Amino acid sequence: RRRGREEGHQGAHRPAGGTLKPALWSRVALFLVLLFTSAVRLRLLDVPLERDEGEYAYAGQLILQGVPPYRLACNMKLPGTYAAYSAIMAVFGQTPRGIHLGLLLVNVATAVLLFFLGRRLFEDRTGAAAAAAFALLSLSQGVYGVFAHATHFVILPAVAGALLLARALGAGGGAGAAPGRPSLLPASGALFGLAFVMKQHGIFFVLFGAAWLVWELARRGVRPPGIAARGAALLAGAALPFALTCILLARAGVFKDFWFWTFDYAREYVSEVPLSRGAPIFAQAIQAVTAPALPLWSLAVAGLAAPLWDGPARSRWPFTASLVLASFAAVCPGFYFREHYFVLLLPAVALLAAIAAGAAGRALTRWLAAGRGAGDHGLAAILPGLVFASFLLYPVYQERAFFFSMTPREASRQTYGPNPFPEAVEIARHIAADTTAGDRVAVLGSETDIFLYSGRRSATSHIYMYWLMENQPY
Repeated sequence: RRRGREEGHQGAHRPAGGTLKPALWSRVALFLVLLFTSAVRLRLLDVPLERDEGEYAYAGQLILQGVPPYRLACNMKLPGTYAAYSAIMAVFGQTPRGIHLGLLLVNVATAVLLFFLGRRLFEDRTGAAAAAAFALLSLSQGVYGVFAHATHFVILPAVAGALLLARALGAGGGAGAAPGRPSLLPASGALFGLAFVMKQHGIFFVLFGAAWLVWELARRGVRPPGIAARGAALLAGAALPFALTCILLARAGVFKDFWFWTFDYAREYVSEVPLSRGAPIFAQAIQAVTAPALPLWSLAVAGLAAPLWDGPARSRWPFTASLVLASFAAVCPGFYFREHYFVLLLPAVALLAAIAAGAAGRALTRWLAAGRGAGDHGLAAILPGLVFASFLLYPVYQERAFFFSMTPREASRQTYGPNPFPEAVEIARHIAADTTAGDRVAVLGSETDIFLYSGRRSATSHIYMYWLMENQPY
């Protein structure tokens, strides 16, 4: 009975005259987009590591050597991404190529999960459009897309958690729908908790999951004790990855250092920039982030307004509104608004763009049916798809040199300017040739990638020198 209600609810969002062919074409189009973005990533696998990647890779290398995080390399980020890097390097090798191959798989997995999420909440074409938009947006230079920042590892479990929560609620929970499978709530929470362990910004996705759950249960008439019980199941699952992390680090004897860096120091770090400075920083960053794919970002803005005039979009607005708010909040800690932080916003942006395209198609169908009869429904089905495809092609054209012709070294220089990331490769080769495996290296700067390339450990656990110049108590 529940499946019948779900299929009826989803079918109400689809145009008349059959769904197999449009769904099939949307999946083919998504496959081609993923094939293209993967080909670009494969071409740029050897792009030199940037500074954050060097940190994660060095910490991951130490983990593979049996050294826990925060013992020989300290940083304010939670250790999930270190563990992810160590797993990637164990499989694909301790090189930029291996790390970026792991990122490719993470990116494709996130896009596929986003497809299933959009399909479950809306329809096949919305899911495919969202996944395709995400694949291109997350490749963009505007968000440093070919570099394996922690934000990519945050959104993978976050999207997986949202998909599992949709199943727990019963396909996202249309009005009057069955409550789904509450037994999945702890697993959904655990995925949101894993997003937090990857980087502190992921806590906002835990809040998103809790907010969406409470809203859906309340509008179905579930009593407060039932809401509290199911919310507790979700939050208990969310706490599990962090609790296990604390236990493992305590057993390794580094819990005190872990807590200082990831909470005490991090709290001061995110307090340095006042809101008055954060606003102009955001204005500058958002221009750089959106410029390569401006039509898609503009369509996402239209997607915010779609619930005002489209029934299916309106039925899902609690989900989309809470996801957008949580994703934007995840970009904001510290008011630094670094470009790669906006990767956290991309699943929401891609979904909004897809929602706007679907809503436009339905509006066109209604207009044609009212004014010209049923014979023009084919135009309503095709035209929004063609417009959306042109929006997908815009970033391909705008970044054509980056996608098709730049060498990995040129791509690094184009993205990061004079930062010495290509030079670090050569410097590390000289260091490796002039030292023995037991020698320590002090980098008077913040080029953490040198430690990975050279295979030598840092002489100090303070692997970033710029911390010594910050205006804060530590």
